[in-house]
Amino acid sequence: MNKLIDSFIKYLKLQKNYSSYTCKSYYEDLKEYNNFLSEKHLKYNQINYKNCLDYLSYLHDNKDAKTSISRKLSTLRTFYKYLVKEDILNNNPFLLVSSPKKDKKIPKFINYNNLDEIFDIPNLDTDIGQRERVILEILYASGVRISELVNIKLKDIDFNEKSIRILGKGNKERIVYFGEYADEIIKLYIKNSRKNLLSNIPSEYLIVGNKREKLTTRRIEQIIENIIKKSSIKMNITPHMFRHTFATHLLDNGCDLLVVQELLGHESLSSTEIYTHVSNEHLREVFLKCHPRNRA
Repeated sequence: MNKLIDSFIKYLKLQKNYSSYTCKSYYEDLKEYNNFLSEKHLKYNQINYKNCLDYLSYLHDNKDAKTSISRKLSTLRTFYKYLVKEDILNNNPFLLVSSPKKDKKIPKFINYNNLDEIFDIPNLDTDIGQRERVILEILYASGVRISELVNIKLKDIDFNEKSIRILGKGNKERIVYFGEYADEIIKLYIKNSRKNLLSNIPSEYLIVGNKREKLTTRRIEQIIENIIKKSSIKMNITPHMFRHTFATHLLDNGCDLLVVQELLGHESLSSTEIYTHVSNEHLREVFLKCHPRNRA
């Protein structure tokens, strides 16, 4: 089983071009599954539908969240699909197991006043400050994930069109856009701070570290955390909230839902529709505040 897991992870990296982060998640899920098999004295090639349900019960007993259970089942479907593809097995037992329905949580977003405060924190007279501002501007202007942000290369940016070519989930390309604020700071950063940070270290990436070719997603998270600590904002703000804010503010200002779907890189419209709940709640608040028959 361990050799099959290693072979599968290698397949994901080399043939499917999955990120190291994604491959690590698959690996950890499969290790947990392998431990379950050992405890139950089962072998991977002897699994039937009942065994699959037993594993599902095992995950529930461990108090795994619905999203975590869904991911782990997806990992196993993909793993067994690989085994069938390689003629190691004849069928995929996990195809018949349904994932639990996810609880749809309304995404949190950052209001305009807090955004203004956050953007004012980086010191543009410093190399680090310019890099921090570029990170903030791109996250909010384009709605990209931080995993996509760290992989932006200079050649991906078209300053004439104010657009960036993004390689998203599943190796799918899409085009996102940025405005004047982002355009100005990106150009300033590339001209000055980026070169200073690299100190002659070669790099094709936009977001670089001090003598480092590129930053990691964890480093971006730390940078955002440090910026928020310098503010008066009490709410917990994560890098992904800039993506939520991007989508929410577009919808609040009349953007078409299909356009937002395309810009976010969502395969399904249902993934984007959750932002309409946020937008509708905003409309409700404005209505209650402004309509004369609702005043106390």
